[in-house]
Amino acid sequence: MSNRAVRQEAWLRGGAAGLLTPALTLAAHAVAGGGLPSGPAAVQMLLIAVTVAVTAAMLTRTGDVRLMALLLAAGQVVGHGALGAAAHHVHADAAPPWLMAAAHLAAVLVGAVLISVGDRLCRMLSRVVRQALVYLPSRVSATPAVGAAQADQPLFSSLALVSSVSHRGPPVTG
Repeated sequence: MSNRAVRQEAWLRGGAAGLLTPALTLAAHAVAGGGLPSGPAAVQMLLIAVTVAVTAAMLTRTGDVRLMALLLAAGQVVGHGALGAAAHHVHADAAPPWLMAAAHLAAVLVGAVLISVGDRLCRMLSRVVRQALVYLPSRVSATPAVGAAQADQPLFSSLALVSSVSHRGPPVTG
């Protein structure tokens, strides 16, 4: 597989991790009673997402579920800290901490498995498409074929032409 194809797969994995990290963090924050972040907190979430995406794309082994789960968990912890610091308030109806941690852990594990399975599926489909493209027949040329400009026996062809012309016709009056 070419180095370019490997880099594209890495960027796809990184993009998936970068999108999943703030989505899970914001969903957990909203379930806990917090609203969507605005201002500096939104910028922090964007920076965290970009950092996770670039890190996942640059690391060579993020196709492994364990490393992807570790990276997603780190993004969740940093994102949770950023939203908690920006909230300036405590949620009265928040879930117990162990339940929130279990939900984050389950979401991180499911996300890592989905990214890993998606990566493998993308590689399989790419391989199939590449193999199918190898066996495509060549295109038929749209330009007409050119006939022979010169004959091998020019005298023979002129004799054949002269002998095929009939000299029989009505009598000449004159």
